[in-house]
Amino acid sequence: MSVTLDLADPASRPRPAAGALSPLGAAGPGRPSLIGLDREGLAEALREIGVPEKQLRMRVGQLWHWLYVRGVSDFDRMANVAKDLRTRLADAYSIARPEMVDEQISVDGTRKWLFRFDAKGAGRPVEIETVYIPEEGRGTLCVSSQVGCTLTCTFCHTGTQRLVRNLTPDEILGQVLVARDRLGDFPDAATPAGAIVPSEGRLVTNVVMMGMGEPLYNFDNVKQALAVASDGEGVSLSKRRITLSTSGVVPMIPKTGAEMNVMLAISLHAVTDELRDVLVPINKKYPLDELLAACRAYPGLSNARRITFEYVMLKGVNDSLADARALVKLLRGIPAKINLIPFNPWPGSPYECSDWDQIERFADLVNEAGYASPIRTPRGRDIFAACGQLKSESERMKKTDRQALEAGV
Repeated sequence: MSVTLDLADPASRPRPAAGALSPLGAAGPGRPSLIGLDREGLAEALREIGVPEKQLRMRVGQLWHWLYVRGVSDFDRMANVAKDLRTRLADAYSIARPEMVDEQISVDGTRKWLFRFDAKGAGRPVEIETVYIPEEGRGTLCVSSQVGCTLTCTFCHTGTQRLVRNLTPDEILGQVLVARDRLGDFPDAATPAGAIVPSEGRLVTNVVMMGMGEPLYNFDNVKQALAVASDGEGVSLSKRRITLSTSGVVPMIPKTGAEMNVMLAISLHAVTDELRDVLVPINKKYPLDELLAACRAYPGLSNARRITFEYVMLKGVNDSLADARALVKLLRGIPAKINLIPFNPWPGSPYECSDWDQIERFADLVNEAGYASPIRTPRGRDIFAACGQLKSESERMKKTDRQALEAGV
């Protein structure tokens, strides 16, 4: 049985242990967040509240440690920061976590969180979903980059929710911080009630930008958030354990490799332009030959840094052995892994999952051609947390609100 906690109802919220942080707070109105700022940004924020130039480097180091090593979300817990400075910081800025309004726990241990953020031009508060998948020896956090999506991939539930707005660096990184809070994954932090405490090591070991939205349509914000997440003196996630998934925004792929240097995943799903135009409509703008040329030229590509190609298995659509042979031919010469994803159903979908025997035959053929071709075990289906199932209830941003946001109003 899956478990749901309605955290919008105060009576159902887990009560933190004495002295522990609650991850359920929201940034105060009118106070910008320090979360997601790089060191230069933190220095400028400190400069704005009167910290002397000669102290900036030390103070930035203190803030960085408290935010990303110790994981605090209350300035008063920064024990080695002077009380006067803590007060000035609290008056001017926020380090609170996103508001968690719902948590669902699958029978297989997968967790799905619904987070609520300020409107920021969207007309009303917006919501996104984030998923944590525990596995043997590791844990993967599936992070969202946008509220909704513009791409309308026909097999994806998220694609039925139109784009509301991009997430900001603090909102992207905030998903990682809340997950670590919730799982008891910050060292020396008091354990929140209901957390899973690791017996050894950390629980959030991998981050995949595979949640709601197309991350390459929010490049700058994603880049900034991942730079902080991968900084070796903070959250310290290895770039080899950060994967960005794109549906094929070809012009941004070389830039991703050069400036982010993370692992790349391509949402492929078809071996012909005719079918991919239907399943992944961005293919009409960036067809397969352009997409694969960009993959072959991806900076740092090697057998040790392979591109992952994601291929959802749709019964009678793209799952024949002829499709498997065409897939092998299509990817020839690209160091690659091919993730076969059993289709995860959602209400109103026109597709069915391929039969398991057919998925295994498809995988065997691809494996025999020399490509690793794991079949992704469906996780969190009972709470609609599986690949392609994420969707929140935020509405499309009005045109006037979007124009105001773009103008910085």
